Amino acid sequence: MRTRMWRPMPMHVLRRSLFVVVGCAVLATAGFVHGTAFAAEEAAGGKLGADWKTQHADTDVANNASLQRGARNFSNYCLGCHSLKYERWSRMAQDLEIPEPLLQKDLMPPGDKPAQYILTSMPAADAEAWFGKTPPDLSLMARARGKDYLYQFLTTFYVDPTRQTGANNLRLPATAMPHVLSELEGLKRAVYKKEEKRGEDGKVITEQVFDHFEQIAPGRLSTADYASFVRDTVNFLDYVGEPTQQARRALGVWVVLFLLVFTWLAWLMKKEYWKDVH
Repeated sequence: MRTRMWRPMPMHVLRRSLFVVVGCAVLATAGFVHGTAFAAEEAAGGKLGADWKTQHADTDVANNASLQRGARNFSNYCLGCHSLKYERWSRMAQDLEIPEPLLQKDLMPPGDKPAQYILTSMPAADAEAWFGKTPPDLSLMARARGKDYLYQFLTTFYVDPTRQTGANNLRLPATAMPHVLSELEGLKRAVYKKEEKRGEDGKVITEQVFDHFEQIAPGRLSTADYASFVRDTVNFLDYVGEPTQQARRALGVWVVLFLLVFTWLAWLMKKEYWKDVH
């Protein structure tokens, strides 16, 4: 009986098998992550907005495509009331790599020039008459309030017939701002539940506590797409708050490296000068 000699597997077969194994592992991991996320949502009861206080913007100012989409969102939905008085159109276009013809065609209001600051055309007197107060400038809003605050603000509007604008907000109750993104997100109602707690005098107090949102009218975007829309918008506002933050972080790495090398050289020089003393 002839013994069959073992032969090494050809490299192309080995590579193909490795790809198959890695692919299966990736699919299995993706399925596990998806299942875990679904299980977490299911464990929370699948209640829309129940976890709004723990939601994070998760933005990245290095994502240029996201910043471009955010600039488009701001120009289409925010510029009618809010300004960016410390940012020029030309600076934004340069940083975000937006060609000037596209800038003038799709982002800038008619009559504006690239060298001008990004200002709203709404008169302050009209804004105060319509909303009760002048809409704030958003140049430094991300730095003043934080990215998570802005993300939570734009995702927690709900219908409130008692308000003049017909809308209210969980992050900023009694806000004067109408829900300008309702056509994208849709309309939702806030559902409250009763909770009992004991006051300082020992008496039991019953109060209404927010439980979840209930969708009453769909919007043009799904919940996930609307979250991405808001995330891009907040990312753009984060960039506007400090347009040079990417360059600052990159330069900071070299500064730290220089300080480390300089410290090492200073230590060598100290050792050389003091060797006779010791």
